[in-house]
Amino acid sequence: MSPIALLLNVLWIVCGGVWMAVGWVIAAVIMAITIVGLPWAKASLNIAVYTLLPFGQKAVSRADYLGREDIGTGPFGLLGNIIWFVLAGWWLALGHLITAVLLAVTIIGIPFAWAHLKLAGIALWPIGKEIVPA
Repeated sequence: MSPIALLLNVLWIVCGGVWMAVGWVIAAVIMAITIVGLPWAKASLNIAVYTLLPFGQKAVSRADYLGREDIGTGPFGLLGNIIWFVLAGWWLALGHLITAVLLAVTIIGIPFAWAHLKLAGIALWPIGKEIVPA
């Protein structure tokens, strides 16, 4: 991780990164309790780590990154994302959106607001995503 990414990640944690990462972990725990929701729990934990330290990483389609389709990037991934959206995606996206609006009020918070907006999009459709170094 570069020094700038490290600095941005430290500032990010102070500016709302922790509480949104906790939201992702709560979603993962709820999904894991159901046993059927284990695939969503795994995706949620991956995004929770990304939410905690987003700078220096990016979320990409796993099919594009690996060069092949798998169960999470095909029709089952689509179905999984629809179920995720209904159960948890919309409220996580709303949390990121509210945090982005609050951060955008300040000049220094604009880069963090932009990162929250990107995470709001991922919150709506996380299945089939891979977190990779930027």
